[in-house]
Amino acid sequence: MRPSPFLAAFTAAALVTPALHAQTGWSDLGPEAQIALAVQAAPADLRGGALVQGYDEAGSFVTLREGSNDLVCMAPNPEAERFEVSCHHAGLEAFFARGRELLAEGVTGQDRIRARWEEYEAGKLDIPYGSINYILTGTGVDAATGEIEGAYLRWTIYTPWATSATTGISGQPSQGGPWLMLPGTPGSHIMITPPAGGA
Repeated sequence: MRPSPFLAAFTAAALVTPALHAQTGWSDLGPEAQIALAVQAAPADLRGGALVQGYDEAGSFVTLREGSNDLVCMAPNPEAERFEVSCHHAGLEAFFARGRELLAEGVTGQDRIRARWEEYEAGKLDIPYGSINYILTGTGVDAATGEIEGAYLRWTIYTPWATSATTGISGQPSQGGPWLMLPGTPGSHIMITPPAGGA
């Protein structure tokens, strides 16, 4: 049986520091391992062409791989206690980049949310209607295989100003079906959250 390309890339590039790996499993991953994990949030047919962002040896947020389609994937944050990778439409990149800038400036929580909404309303920041973010979380990473343990995939589709009246989508949370979060605001988005345990 041929070895998995994912396994080969992950094994060759993980370079995990044992003490840190015991904490999270993704604290010290090489570029190829980060890429292999990040693209798992994307639909299979879009993974190969996605641009991938992650972290260099100094911990700086960098582009690990250029892309050829309209998807941008992000590797797990090595400092985060919870594993998460995601892939979003390229049209949302300015929105996400601005969020990172605000965090670096110490702007967090509701202040960070409001800041981006105000910039959107002022025409300084775009949130393309219908653009998607795929979010994949997990309880850990198997260093031997690169498998995400407890993988859980959910979807967010951005719909600025949308309401139940304009979309016909309920504002009540629903597992397994779409529902509208923050309706009537610049941050309105459709959430699709499968039942727990079903990635």
